[in-house]
Amino acid sequence: MQSPQQARWDAAMRVLWFLKSSPGQGIIFPKENDLTLVAYCDSDWASSPLTRKSTTEFLMKLGSTPVSWKTKKQTTVSNSSSEVEYRAMNQATSEIICLRSLLSCLQVQCNSPTVLHCDNQAAIHIAANPVYHERTKHIEVDCHFIRRHLQARTISTSHIPTKKQQAGIFTKALGASSFHELMVKLSAHDPRPPT
Repeated sequence: MQSPQQARWDAAMRVLWFLKSSPGQGIIFPKENDLTLVAYCDSDWASSPLTRKSTTEFLMKLGSTPVSWKTKKQTTVSNSSSEVEYRAMNQATSEIICLRSLLSCLQVQCNSPTVLHCDNQAAIHIAANPVYHERTKHIEVDCHFIRRHLQARTISTSHIPTKKQQAGIFTKALGASSFHELMVKLSAHDPRPPT
């Protein structure tokens, strides 16, 4: 606001154009839906040009329908992309635990581990292997609770290619075709034609 630039004006106009072209955009909850909780987590390493803090995003889906999502700037500057992804897994695991508890209260059984999709293989290896010292020396102790939930079979991890990472839509600049493909996967639908 103090120093307006053309790039920021163009970005604001793109947001307004998107909102005007899709006034009825919403999420469809199908009548027949699988009640399996699936999670996606991603991060954008050192994405802030001023502070070099990273951004974490996660998406929780119950069957094919998104039920929870979040994008947040991390509080610390991370030394590697693996550390950033591991912190994203940490936040996603916390959300999984809350949602599994909520589903249990609603008498929806979660008998199998919740699959947590991550596009960083190093972060998955850190979660599975406590002796992965080279990459874990900068990660805080409280982040290691992921390993406890892996061992307790609350979650299981799965590698997913970056192009298929559904959580990436929240922070990454995507081309039109990738954006629309992910919107379909998020069950987003606009029943009205654009005005």
